Amino acid sequence: MKKTIFKGAGVAIITPFTEDGVNFAELSRIIEDQIKGGTDAIVITGTSGESATMTDEEHRAAIKCAVDTVKGRIPVIAGTGSNETSYAIELSKYAEEVGADAVLVVTPYYNKCTQKGLIAHYKAIADSINIPIVLYDVPSRTGVGIQIPTYVELAKIPNIVAVKEANGDLSKILRLRAACGDSLDVYSGNDDQIVPILSLGGKGVISVLSNVAPKETHDMCQLYFDGKAEEAGKMQIAYTDLIDALFCEVNPIPVKVAMRKLGYAAGPLRMPLSEMEPEHEKQLETALRNHGLIK
Repeated sequence: MKKTIFKGAGVAIITPFTEDGVNFAELSRIIEDQIKGGTDAIVITGTSGESATMTDEEHRAAIKCAVDTVKGRIPVIAGTGSNETSYAIELSKYAEEVGADAVLVVTPYYNKCTQKGLIAHYKAIADSINIPIVLYDVPSRTGVGIQIPTYVELAKIPNIVAVKEANGDLSKILRLRAACGDSLDVYSGNDDQIVPILSLGGKGVISVLSNVAPKETHDMCQLYFDGKAEEAGKMQIAYTDLIDALFCEVNPIPVKVAMRKLGYAAGPLRMPLSEMEPEHEKQLETALRNHGLIK
């Protein structure tokens, strides 16, 4: 049986920027606060980290900063996906070299390769590194999804151990679990589906919500693991307003604004992302206030 990277809530952490680059001191501060809050894993340079706008140097430095800050206390999963297989291999090798525990690899975007191409892409990356790979299925962003027969093939590769599923389709999760069983761990990629996916045998969530509510996101998962499914479900329902607010505009616009409101020097959004519309910012403030996160 393949080893599980983590159980519970992994934070899809934001990247704090200045006008000149990454604010590494603030990134370290955010990571430390996440660990204090009970976060079970740090997922760096993913979608929420605006990795698509980062230079290669920034991308690598952010991964190293996360590893150096965490110092082995919880797993660090580095986003190393690309629509160019050779670059994904380079980044994945680098992540392994500096001590990341695993890599998160999104399906190649824009190219829209076939399922055969997906298998070849992931196999090439897996063959280049020894650390585990978490597949990332988010077809709304990439234009290509991983089909169940493809999961079955990818699950045969020893260091492909998990998938972050952000397609929003619980029926697909059901069929994925039926087809792959324990050969492929499943993490929710949507904060409004944490408990439903746990109920299908998921191992946790790679979460945007955890940026602003690390303890609560961890506790939601832990309640379920402790056999308190009803309490976990009630908590999932109770946080609907905040989850909706964090996704009322494209991620990571709302969570970046929310982190500023919580007192972090999250810095600007990088173009082409733009600042929130006033009515959405009001919605976000109301939700943060409802949960005692701001006054």
